[in-house]
Amino acid sequence: MIKIRDLTFEYFDRDDEGNLTEMVNAIRGINFDAGEGEFIVVAGVNGSGKSTFAKILNRLLLPIEGTVLIGGLDAMQEENIIPIRKMVGMVFQNPDDQLIGSVVEEDVAFGAENISVPHKELVKRVEDALAQVGLAASMRIEELSGGGKQKVAIAGVLAMMPDCIVFDEATAMLDPSGRKDIVATMKKLNTEKKMTVITITHHMNEAALADRIIVMNRGRVFAEGAPVEIFRNVEAMKSIGLSVPQVTELCWMLKKDGLSVDTDVLHAMDAADRIERLFRNE
Repeated sequence: MIKIRDLTFEYFDRDDEGNLTEMVNAIRGINFDAGEGEFIVVAGVNGSGKSTFAKILNRLLLPIEGTVLIGGLDAMQEENIIPIRKMVGMVFQNPDDQLIGSVVEEDVAFGAENISVPHKELVKRVEDALAQVGLAASMRIEELSGGGKQKVAIAGVLAMMPDCIVFDEATAMLDPSGRKDIVATMKKLNTEKKMTVITITHHMNEAALADRIIVMNRGRVFAEGAPVEIFRNVEAMKSIGLSVPQVTELCWMLKKDGLSVDTDVLHAMDAADRIERLFRNE
């Protein structure tokens, strides 16, 4: 569905007075593919280029060099902007930046209405989108929690019926409960709706749920693979300022202390089972 080759993006940084200071190589020579129905996490510390990359996927930014094909359409061509944004929806870090209505129903309808969806179909799309995120149409946005507002933003994207949703640090401003809820929604869209989900995050427990993780560092791809492949390299992740899931780090620390513990562990129950077997065998 998405094919990117030799992607490069640069911008000029500015000082507090707005003067140009230096050229920043935000992305340097990235290759990337995303197939239909994949759940991909792009991870990295602040400044690694991951949010810039996310905006290129939605055609909010254009690369300096490289090829970006979305559903076979060349993102560099002006006439493909709207078709690409119909295919790839975007949910941002702060839901307040994405919401415009005062009532949930009108906000969810806004995007689909602006791409000329007929009224009868629009009503059905809004109903379906709200059912998927578990919100009522009449709720007032100002009364919602941060997680609730993020669900409204997701529903608004769903009403436009994209093939792919990019979540750009969509859980970063939420409390643990809200974060867990939004991650569950992402996973549901991927598994039940077969939607391609690309999540930008620095929360490694979220990344553990992906089919594939792409780790970015200083604008380049540092590592790529299945979660278990990425997280077994604990020291490499720490060297670029990233953590690993807590249970993985626990097993890694036990192994460093001389215990024969497998570090290919992503979930608490698996870790508990392996540690229990270890001590039972002793």
